[in-house]
Amino acid sequence: MKHSNPGRDQFQKKLELRAQKQKLLKVLIVDDDESILELLKTALTSFGNCKVSTASSAERALRAIEGCETPFDCFLLDVQMPQVNGIELLRRIRALPEYRETSVIMITAMTERHYVEAAFLEGATDYVSKPFDFLELRSRINSAHLLMQERMKAQRTLESARFLQDELDFNQQFNLDDPFSIEGLGRCLRYVEFDNYVEQLSRGRLFESSVIAVKIQDAEYFFDLSKSGDFRRAVSDLARAIQMTTKEANAIFSYRGSGVFLVVTHGKDATGALPSEDRLNQVFGTLVGNRSATGWLRVLIGDRVSMRSLSKAGAMAALGKAVRSVDEREQALQKDEDTHDLASDPTEPAIQGRERRRVYERVMFELFGEDSYLAQK
Repeated sequence: MKHSNPGRDQFQKKLELRAQKQKLLKVLIVDDDESILELLKTALTSFGNCKVSTASSAERALRAIEGCETPFDCFLLDVQMPQVNGIELLRRIRALPEYRETSVIMITAMTERHYVEAAFLEGATDYVSKPFDFLELRSRINSAHLLMQERMKAQRTLESARFLQDELDFNQQFNLDDPFSIEGLGRCLRYVEFDNYVEQLSRGRLFESSVIAVKIQDAEYFFDLSKSGDFRRAVSDLARAIQMTTKEANAIFSYRGSGVFLVVTHGKDATGALPSEDRLNQVFGTLVGNRSATGWLRVLIGDRVSMRSLSKAGAMAALGKAVRSVDEREQALQKDEDTHDLASDPTEPAIQGRERRRVYERVMFELFGEDSYLAQK
């Protein structure tokens, strides 16, 4: 599972090494404090891989964007500015087609959850609090820019391939634990952005946050027996079901791979507004059924885990604990099914439990049709 942080740290180091070989980054810094602008410009220019422009307001930033000959590679936006604040400026930048994937890092002293959440939901790549650690800021700029390049490269590949095959975006091969992106959902963050969001929560010492894990039951089994596109569609259906059923809870969620989502809420009222497992399965089943797809898929919800922590490591440990909770619940259910099946038919191995046979038979029927399916028996 990709819920731990070491893998992400290694990934960022690789991005930094590759960034050293890249051309100069064209960076626009927007802040109404002239001393901050000068400080950031001096620091970033001294790094040797940034070509820095500045703007003291959102209006001037938009004019600079409109008048530039070549697009900017990265934006550093102050959140709290008069008239048009940084989050509104971010919204306007993301509305420009050429800047939909460009790295945007919010720079601010504001650590309240409202600002952090609003920034990421509008498309921020990262969020850095004042006072700055300039070496860390350089690392985040490099990582964010390389991540953007990889995403744009992957997007161009997909767009080119769609001319040959409309379904390639769903049928492309991937591993079970790949945390692929799910587009078009307002409160669903991508993998790296979600980690950055959780990290910022821990820095803000927001103790009322909690996390639960939601998992497609027998995800590995379903992945092995299905086409890649069918698995991707099921995950997308579950994402929509989570968004629909957690609206009142104002939850933020992310797909983590292996059929698992993490869902973060804030406060007792929000946590109490989360759906029951039966309710989530009802909505999920309806969405799957609307595609005339398999109807046997179910999801499991793990225990709520408090994210009460003063450290980034503690917050990430809470994510891992949430994933382990839902994994343990799945294992306990499977053990119960195997025990029951063995007691009813002592001649059959425990691993051939009733539920797995039902799953297998249903998938075989859908893959081969009734005649071919019967011939398999």
